[in-house]
Amino acid sequence: QVQIMESGGGLVQPGESLRLSCVFSGIGSSISQMVWYRQGPGNQRELVASITPDSSVYYTDSVKGRFTISRDNTTDTVSLQMSSLKTEDTAAYYCMVQKKTGVDSYASYWGRGTQVTVSS
Repeated sequence: QVQIMESGGGLVQPGESLRLSCVFSGIGSSISQMVWYRQGPGNQRELVASITPDSSVYYTDSVKGRFTISRDNTTDTVSLQMSSLKTEDTAAYYCMVQKKTGVDSYASYWGRGTQVTVSS
């Protein structure tokens, strides 16, 4: 049974930091990437950061230099360190783990999300 659990969200003031964690299980091997998405009020879900098992990373432009994604393959955990938070970072943050299931096929597994609110 696949389980994905995010944690670490909360209410912070602008300029403060938060660390999100995502622990997953039941997915097995052949993980192609681990991704943090977010969806703010009235917005579409957007990709925030991604990391592959060999630690290749990607960040959307709006978080470069402020957010850091990391992974621990031994504990099946992916984290997102968020610094210098802005009000526009307010969103529900979701963890997605993608698994390669065939030559050109993938399966995506999603957590239920954790809320981050940045407000003074």
